[in-house]
Amino acid sequence: MKKTFEEQLQEIESIVDRLDSGEESLESMLKLYESGMKLIKGCQATLDKAEQKVRVIDEKYGLVNEDE
Repeated sequence: MKKTFEEQLQEIESIVDRLDSGEESLESMLKLYESGMKLIKGCQATLDKAEQKVRVIDEKYGLVNEDE
C-alpha cells in the first residue's frame, strides 16, 4: 500500500533525525540517505500533481494569475 504524503514526510523527518544523531555507520547512513532521496522524489511528484490540480481548478473558476 502506498504511503500518504504525510507518512512520507514523517519518514523523511525520522531519517534526518537518524542521520543527525551520528550514531549510524557510514554504510547505514548511505542507505538512509538513499531512502530519504527516494521519499523526497515521491513527495515532489505528489506536490507537482497537486499544483497542477490547483491550476486546473483556478482556470475552471477564472482565477488564473496573469503574471505566470
